[in-house]
Amino acid sequence: MTRRSTFARLAAVAACTLALLGAAPMRAAAPPCGIVAAQIPLAGGTLHFSRAGQGPAVLLLHGLFAQKEQWHDLACALSAAGFAAIAPDLPGFGRSDGFAVTDYALDRQVALLDGLADALGLARFALAGNSMGGAIAALYAARHPERVGHLAFIGAPLGWVDWGPALRQAILEGVNPFIPVDRAQLAREMDLLFAEPPALPEALADQLVADYRARRDHYRQVWDIVGLFDRVLADDALAALDQGLSLLILWGEADAIFPVAGAASLHARLPQGRLVVLPQSGHLPMLERPAETAAALVELLAGSD
Repeated sequence: MTRRSTFARLAAVAACTLALLGAAPMRAAAPPCGIVAAQIPLAGGTLHFSRAGQGPAVLLLHGLFAQKEQWHDLACALSAAGFAAIAPDLPGFGRSDGFAVTDYALDRQVALLDGLADALGLARFALAGNSMGGAIAALYAARHPERVGHLAFIGAPLGWVDWGPALRQAILEGVNPFIPVDRAQLAREMDLLFAEPPALPEALADQLVADYRARRDHYRQVWDIVGLFDRVLADDALAALDQGLSLLILWGEADAIFPVAGAASLHARLPQGRLVVLPQSGHLPMLERPAETAAALVELLAGSD
């Protein structure tokens, strides 16, 4: 993928996020392939989600400080392959609002995901998650095996291996690159997330930094809560997964958040799964290598349930 196409996807997501958070307005790209936006009341809050396609349902769970729009390219590929792709803004993220701060904890996210599935009338479905979303997906599959036919880690899941050395070094220097407060810290975040970081225009970079500054206390609160689950999959959570579960482990070779060495150890723990290591991909393969990511996921979903 070219640097321009990577930037186009990131810019569309950033523009949408800024608009939703009340930052200076930017025009986001129109949703592709007939993706529709919807919302549903849930546990005292309002959960927003995107939906595309008809067929067996696939729920797509984003990572920390992310949102449903990161899945739009993949949702279109799933729709074209005969699946219904559903990507929620998880409680506390994106447009979803009104949830208690305690709902940011991963065990509460699992319970709320079950409520969403009930509200949408989904008896059995596939789950795919990135980073924090991957951890939530695994915990859900372990607790509700009767509802999950396929499980996919799209990028490294939170909770299996320690943070990578570059991220740890930033934290030791007193910088959380996921909550950047100047352009240099934002550039550091891009370097961690992408194998080929996009060159952000100055205006977009300034708007992103301005939002992080304005909402810094909220972001720190979320970071602290989710950080309590940084070893959640290593603490026997995966032992409860059905050994017959159809599983994909897809990991970016250049992931600087959770280094690719963790892919082999996760596969050894879950040998029934298919392991795919994507070259020239960082922590967000659905943005950086969407075609390859979609192909691997569709192959998983096309198998027997």
